[in-house]
Amino acid sequence: MKIEILAVDRLRARWAREAVEEYLGRVRRYCPAERKDVKRAGEDRAAVDAEGERLLKLAAPGPSDRLVALDPSGQPLDSPGWSQLLGGFANEGAGRVMFLVGGAGGLSDPVRAAARQVVSLGPQTVSHELAQVILAEQLYRAWTILRGDPYHK
Repeated sequence: MKIEILAVDRLRARWAREAVEEYLGRVRRYCPAERKDVKRAGEDRAAVDAEGERLLKLAAPGPSDRLVALDPSGQPLDSPGWSQLLGGFANEGAGRVMFLVGGAGGLSDPVRAAARQVVSLGPQTVSHELAQVILAEQLYRAWTILRGDPYHK
C-alpha cells in the first residue's frame, strides 16, 4: 500500500515543508509515501470546483485505490481511529490511499462524493499547511500503533 497526500497549493512555509517531509520519511519505514499538490485557484465556488477537478485528475484512482477527504464536516478520528482506518485499507489490499486536502475554500462536493471516507482533524480551523503537518504526523502515529512500535505511548 502507498500513502499519498494530495493537496491544493504548495507548502509555502519552510517549517511546514520540513515537518511534512520529516513525518512522511518516518511513514516510509512502513510503506511508500509522498505528497503532491495542484495549483490553487482561489476561494470562491468556481475556484474550489476547479481545484477539485485538478485533485481528482491527479488522484486518478484505480479500483484498488482509496480516496479519503479531509473536511471539517467529516468523521473526527483519534489516533487509534487513524490506525484502524489505515489497517482496514491494508487488509482490503488497497493499492494507494490518497488523502485529499483542500485549500482555503475547502473541498468541492464532487471530491467529497468521490471519497471513500470523509474525515476531520477536529473541530478547530487550521491552515492547510498545518493540517498537512498534523495529517502526516497522525499517519506516522497510526503505523506505529499498528506495528506496536513505542512512538504513540
